[in-house]
Amino acid sequence: MADNAGVALRPIADADIPRAAEFLTANLKNGGGRESWARSMTPPWAEDQPNHGFLLEEGDRVIGVHLAFYSTRVINGQPERVCNLAAWCVLETHRQHGLRLLRALLRQKGYHFTDFSPSGNVVPLNLRLRFAMLDTATNLVPNLPWPIGRGGVRLVSKPNEIVRRLDGVDLEIYRDHAKAIAARHLVVTLGEESCYVMFRRDRRKRLPLFASIIHVSDPGLFRRTARHVYRHLLLRHGVPFTLAELRIVGSPQAPSLRLRSPRPKMYRSPTLRPDQIDYLYSELACVAW
Repeated sequence: MADNAGVALRPIADADIPRAAEFLTANLKNGGGRESWARSMTPPWAEDQPNHGFLLEEGDRVIGVHLAFYSTRVINGQPERVCNLAAWCVLETHRQHGLRLLRALLRQKGYHFTDFSPSGNVVPLNLRLRFAMLDTATNLVPNLPWPIGRGGVRLVSKPNEIVRRLDGVDLEIYRDHAKAIAARHLVVTLGEESCYVMFRRDRRKRLPLFASIIHVSDPGLFRRTARHVYRHLLLRHGVPFTLAELRIVGSPQAPSLRLRSPRPKMYRSPTLRPDQIDYLYSELACVAW
């Protein structure tokens, strides 16, 4: 694309993945290693990715990267193309060029846009660009070793058992995300009912002490079996706390504490409502931090 004061902007192609991964490894504190970033940039679901985002380069040196993940979702029976804006990093010495990355992504026609990890200074910028805030009211739940009676609740976490327990859309979602490096999977069953739960490990203030719920297929069943899930996260994954966003899990869990300042999440769409936006097929499943 056009050169701007010696800084070129262009899409991230497959061949650029190693260079982009090396740049992010060197310049993002909470990111993964080079191999992790490279794997993250190629999502496991079947989708024609027009690019992996955009990069800035000066000569043969990468000086900025803005990743993106693409998917086609069926909403109200209609296919909707979504571009999830992901990691955005520009060298301090070239910050004046950083906005070119975002503008290049937003110029792509025919997409709804989501941003599930905007940093503090990106939020007001997104608002000026007609993004809307999602309601991210979140409860912090302690994962306690609750006593388990004979309630008939079973937790399934082995891949072959998960496949046997799921069908239809839930099975499709699982297969699309089974190899996403940040996503973890669990099926909760109670009698003939089942609930597919997807979560990720998260950090707050650099402490890897949290699980965040990304997806719950049946919030009603989840509420009835939540203590089993939280117990599992503690005993099987060694995670002492869960971040339970109410738009995902439904009503608040007890005991829990409402966060005063939950992390913002945003979207821009001419037609979709907030309740039609979820966290699947996004960096929350693909990027571990």
